[in-house]
Amino acid sequence: MIIAGEVSGDLHGASLIEELKKLDENINIFGIGGDKMKAAGMNLIYHINKMAFLGFIEVIKHIPFIKKVQRDLVAVIKEKNIKNVVLIDYPGFNLSIAKKLQAMNVNIIYYISPQIWAWGAGRINKIKKLVNKMLVVFPFEEDIYKKAGVDVEFVGHPLLERINKYQFLDKQDLYKNFNLDENKELLLILPGSRSHEVEKIFPEVIKAGETLAAEFNLQVVVACSPNIEEGILGGLSQKKNYKIIKGYTYELLKYAKLGIVKSGTSTLEAGLFELPMVIVYKTSYLTYLIGKNLVKVDSIGMANIISGEKLVPELIQSRVTEEALYKECKTILSDTGLYNNIKRKLQSIKEKLGTEGASKRAARVIYAALNES
Repeated sequence: MIIAGEVSGDLHGASLIEELKKLDENINIFGIGGDKMKAAGMNLIYHINKMAFLGFIEVIKHIPFIKKVQRDLVAVIKEKNIKNVVLIDYPGFNLSIAKKLQAMNVNIIYYISPQIWAWGAGRINKIKKLVNKMLVVFPFEEDIYKKAGVDVEFVGHPLLERINKYQFLDKQDLYKNFNLDENKELLLILPGSRSHEVEKIFPEVIKAGETLAAEFNLQVVVACSPNIEEGILGGLSQKKNYKIIKGYTYELLKYAKLGIVKSGTSTLEAGLFELPMVIVYKTSYLTYLIGKNLVKVDSIGMANIISGEKLVPELIQSRVTEEALYKECKTILSDTGLYNNIKRKLQSIKEKLGTEGASKRAARVIYAALNES
């Protein structure tokens, strides 16, 4: 069984399944994932679209549903006599169900660690009790787990292989296919993969984007997550001076001039494409207050965290305003030296993520565990 609860987990889970199938095409895999994991050969019990809630308040609202999902997963494990479960990130849900799985004497492998170095450091004790093997994607995570006595292995980050294998649509074809203006560069907006995030972030971002586009001769393009209805975006802004594009996020990251990017995996992807950006995040006020007291890192954007410095601006909660966004973006766009310096420094991110082949390395560890059980 493999359990992933988010869009990024679906991507990494699909690559993992593909590598497992190469090792043994007869492996049967069940669990939670998205379209990509299903296409790779997993039998979906629940789709990630049903699991897209984030934050303390949102989770509390969904507790009855979460308990039902966990009961259903446990039932499948018993019915299919599953001995190994791979948990991909998604710590709130996955660490909760791990306790139930341990009681069933299931071997638990965690692929892509919860961000214990950012918040919830106490979870490492829970992980030590519940998880049999931790597969991490950042080199500094390996040291943290080794010191805590957790069986850990650094496998590299799967984004490297995904980007290197990706077949890019040519820039001219992208412009032609989506009727983009060849005389204008792209101002890219990535507002998130959860509807409640998009609803809080997009209205201010799009207003700033349209002002910047007019001033700097840009065109605004919104990269719409596969599990977000385009109509949601349209309903959040009065003006429609932008294009919504679904399914070509990597092309947009590669060809854009500047990005306004919601905190999360997207900031790491943007960093790997060396795209100067402003990072934004906004959630419910109560969730923010609780989270603020738990977070122990100075930055929330993965691009800044991995680089070890504030390479790009971050606007959080009440600072996600049209005026603040306009000011930060204008500063970057107006200063060629600053712009090029950000691009140069973003190169360091790739160097810190190891070499490609994370999915293959993770699959080998998991396959060895299957054969031992």
